[in-house]
Amino acid sequence: MDFDAVRTFVAVAEAGQFQETAAELSITQQAVSKRIAALERNLDVRLFTRTPRGAELTIDGQAFLPHARELLRAAERAAAAVRPGSRPLRVDVIASRLATSGLIRGFHQAHPEIDLDVMKLFDVETAVAALRSGAIDASFRAVAMPGRPLPEDIETVRVLDEPLQLLTGPAHTLASARSVTVAQLVGHRIWMPGITPGTEWAAYYDDLIAEFGLTIEATGPNLGADALLDTVADIPALATFIGEQTRLVWPASHGLRRIPVVGPTPVYPHSLLWHRDNLHPALAALRDHLAGTTASHDSPGTWTPSWVTRTSTTELRDEH
Repeated sequence: MDFDAVRTFVAVAEAGQFQETAAELSITQQAVSKRIAALERNLDVRLFTRTPRGAELTIDGQAFLPHARELLRAAERAAAAVRPGSRPLRVDVIASRLATSGLIRGFHQAHPEIDLDVMKLFDVETAVAALRSGAIDASFRAVAMPGRPLPEDIETVRVLDEPLQLLTGPAHTLASARSVTVAQLVGHRIWMPGITPGTEWAAYYDDLIAEFGLTIEATGPNLGADALLDTVADIPALATFIGEQTRLVWPASHGLRRIPVVGPTPVYPHSLLWHRDNLHPALAALRDHLAGTTASHDSPGTWTPSWVTRTSTTELRDEH
């Protein structure tokens, strides 16, 4: 059904004049007549009777009027549901305990008036597809993997370089260290069963291994953070990497140690991704907030893969 015709019908019914309705809608009287005639053909009824006083509703017109008004209200509700600014900002933070979740918590504290829907998507391809379809408005990611650039309609800006820390149990040989160098980690077993081949995390740690000769084991099933921490706490030979801002919910009695890694400090680069045509006003507020709260990147004494440094603040073209 033509909503312009329905809107014109309601306006004529309320004004009682075709000419007055034409002026109200900023169209010609002939256009008003054509819309009403088309609606009558569609419904196969007469809606108005012409009189010297103007246009009067027929019995069918009177019956249709309340439904026409409800149609227009429903159409407005439907449009409002997707109109930028009238719905929550949908943001993917990957996982609730990561630094990315902390970034969105800081944004919420600074802008409590903005409604948020927080999502948790696993891999970058899923996140990019959701951005392009409009299912989400923004996603926190490591920018891209080498040889797999982002589509040209996805924009990105690097927002946080998070230092890695070594996490050990109380009996690990490095547990008492105040900090460790990357060179000191050579030969130690660093267990990270959550690394899935083909993901952005795998690309990052592959480069870390190649650069410093570390031993990172991704064997065994990923049974979740609690199982990982339990294993690291109980087996002296194992350690794992964790982001400096990653939150742990774990009893202090287990004696887990968080140890800064230096010389250089590997940092994990988090970026914000969004679709270039997304006009949600809260998205601009999120970008402005992050620009004002995050530190500069590629600081002396830190390390990121060369492909991250090269691609993290530019628009990348789709290979396809």
